Amino acid sequence: MSKLIRFGVSLDAALLKKFDTFIARLGYKSRSESLRDLIRERLVALEWETGKTPTMGVLSLVYSHDVRELSKKLTDIQHHHLGIILSTTHIHMDEHNCLEVVILKGLGKEIQQVAGHLLSAKGVKHGKLIMTTTGSHLD
Repeated sequence: MSKLIRFGVSLDAALLKKFDTFIARLGYKSRSESLRDLIRERLVALEWETGKTPTMGVLSLVYSHDVRELSKKLTDIQHHHLGIILSTTHIHMDEHNCLEVVILKGLGKEIQQVAGHLLSAKGVKHGKLIMTTTGSHLD
């Protein structure tokens, strides 16, 4: 880990009180660690925007397996992107609905394109892409 540097931050008292309540609810023991995490989050987002470093994504999809040909369409899209899709997990939520979790690796722009194809498939009820990196340079 690199050398630690202390610095001061000026905040409105009401904003600081809300922040302290927020980080306590999440279980942070200090403001410093919560600020480090917020900074890392923004740096990871920047990596996705620039699209120059390998990144990872976790895509969740909720859909009804009753929609004609939807399962086949989702599988076809995944097979078309074997270089980006590392793994999928399929879970039966109830007698009609399924949850599929897709793990992706590649450049941010590529992952977002594949996720867009899957999310926009007719019959997908809900989905979300969570983006991250290895974080090896975010010490």
